[in-house]
Amino acid sequence: MTQPEPFEVYAIRYATMARTGAENFIGADPHEAASRLDYYVWLARSPSHTFVIDSGFNEPMARKRGREFLRSPVEGLSLLGVDANEVSDLIVTHLHYDHIGNFDLFPSAHFHLQDDEMAFATGRYMAQPFFARSFEPDEIVAMVRNVYAGRVEFHDGDAELVDGLSLHHIGGHTKGLQVVRVWTRVGWLVLASDACHLHANMNEGRPFPVVFDVGRMVDGWQRLRELADDPRLIVPGHDPLVMAQYEAPSKDLEGIVVRLDALPRAG
Repeated sequence: MTQPEPFEVYAIRYATMARTGAENFIGADPHEAASRLDYYVWLARSPSHTFVIDSGFNEPMARKRGREFLRSPVEGLSLLGVDANEVSDLIVTHLHYDHIGNFDLFPSAHFHLQDDEMAFATGRYMAQPFFARSFEPDEIVAMVRNVYAGRVEFHDGDAELVDGLSLHHIGGHTKGLQVVRVWTRVGWLVLASDACHLHANMNEGRPFPVVFDVGRMVDGWQRLRELADDPRLIVPGHDPLVMAQYEAPSKDLEGIVVRLDALPRAG
């Protein structure tokens, strides 16, 4: 059987913030120190296809939410030779503010989104502040406008977009969270997004506290393991260790971009 054309995969770090243990793990001591959260967007690129995964947030949103803004995700993409104006496919793992801001900077893109995520973000649960607080109403309304403009491609569960790249509905963190499975030079890699914020969430069985369905979140960890060729090829969505475990594609990109289609260093 012919293998798919391998993708290069990159993580672009655009913001960061300090956290307490209780902010990262359900049931943690509120006074426990914990890992920072880093904020990323991702790029999967082959000779034939380019996919941007999530679009981050901008500097005004960082001020509003108390995050440390490092650079525009669009600037990070440009450092890899990707012009946001020319991106045709943007995968939205879910509609939280830190994954869907800046979509207006991708004027040519079609957005890949789960049916369940749009229903969740526009349905009854948004009347509950616990669920609604991670969404920005203006961004959700704008995405609805993109639906009417024919720019949203909905998926109902798992879907192969091209040979070597597929979407997989996980849920848990939000009702319609999806992850991205990518064929690379080291095998099948999974961009977990917020199905696994930190390695410790999954590896220590400690769920992240921003969650719609804890059971689905926990079940999702096993699904991630099934999708990846090696547990080391599961890339968490917010772990600062990502920047330490992988190499930058060039010296001038150190601290900004790392290449993920490689086995991570231990640590």
